[in-house]
Amino acid sequence: MIDFHAIAKALADPQRFEILEMVAAEVEMSCGDIAAGCPVSQATVSHHLKVLQDVGLLRVRRQGQRRNISADHEVLESYLRELSRRTSVGARPAKEPAA
Repeated sequence: MIDFHAIAKALADPQRFEILEMVAAEVEMSCGDIAAGCPVSQATVSHHLKVLQDVGLLRVRRQGQRRNISADHEVLESYLRELSRRTSVGARPAKEPAA
């Protein structure tokens, strides 16, 4: 079971959303690689990773002192299904543009 509102709140931060995009595009990334791709400090990246992990969007695999991060696509897909259900996307015809 996902916490819809917690995920929505986590993704509302543009930097966290960008981190999720970056990680989801790869099989797995190290924290250092993620931090290198972000314009914020390592500490800020670590905080964002923790928030995304706490809501279930990221998985962490420890390998010695290294932490490898991957996206949990099942949780992301569940969130998208719930978003679609709550907004009735696909359940109603698109409105015609005003003339």
